[in-house]
Amino acid sequence: MRPFAAMFPGQGAQHPGMGRALASESEAAASAFSEADRALEIGLSAICFSGSEADLARTEVTQPAILATSVAAFRAFRERGGGMPVAVAGHSLGEYSAHVVAGTLSLADALRSVRRRGRFMQEAVPEGEGAMAAILGLDRETVTRVCAEAARGEVVACANFNGPGQVVIAGSAAAVVRASEAALAAGAKRAVPLQVSAPFHCSLMEPAARRLAPVLEAVPFRDPAVPVYTNVDAEPVTSGAAAREALVRQVASAVRWDDLVVKMAEDGATTFVEFGPGKVLAGLVRRLRKDATVLSVGDPDGVAAAVAELAA
Repeated sequence: MRPFAAMFPGQGAQHPGMGRALASESEAAASAFSEADRALEIGLSAICFSGSEADLARTEVTQPAILATSVAAFRAFRERGGGMPVAVAGHSLGEYSAHVVAGTLSLADALRSVRRRGRFMQEAVPEGEGAMAAILGLDRETVTRVCAEAARGEVVACANFNGPGQVVIAGSAAAVVRASEAALAAGAKRAVPLQVSAPFHCSLMEPAARRLAPVLEAVPFRDPAVPVYTNVDAEPVTSGAAAREALVRQVASAVRWDDLVVKMAEDGATTFVEFGPGKVLAGLVRRLRKDATVLSVGDPDGVAAAVAELAA
């Protein structure tokens, strides 16, 4: 089977019904949802399979729901004869899915951790006081400068470097508006407010990071079986201790997805497979590495297609 790098989505990829077809056709996928139900005791599989958008919108539910669905997709792929990746990475929350697949964390520990992570992030900033926006068509250096000039004693900073001309900013609501207006004046094509429950991956999340640190310290971390490329450094970690530390720092730091993908490619990855709901990461990789083979696995058809493609 052709070598590949595995990718796992973050918050925003969720949709009603996710994982239902996987669980109905794959015992391995169904077992992942059963583990999730036992670990959290909130009926997570029912929320994924038949819950509404509102049910899935609460951060402390969204994050474990995406994690469970992503791991279920990977297990279904393995059940059909898919191989192990040579490297893994995940966007924000998806880094936990990557660590489950790499063997750093058990699925149950990861689920319990991300549920608390979601709650801590939600509670770090009162609702309505923070915001995020996607700045399209402007380079990262200009967006960084615009944020610094628009802050005026408040917080606004780059939160996600997703690819050329796509930078997400986060911070205090008024500062995000100022930075968005300044970005448009500086030549951005669009500044799109995001429907999020908190301003993720900026310094306003420091209280969440401090609360998460002892939670992760109490969780067993093993050395990953394959390199896990981290959001915060865009470099691979190969020890459990380094993995834990990167996950804590990640909460209040920018997601360097573009640097991460470039680094994986420099280290030899030519095929990227996204496991989980949605196809956002697949689209970002296609923009970053036009010569790469990119596949998405989120349902039984995706499983079958990826197995066939990688075996060819």
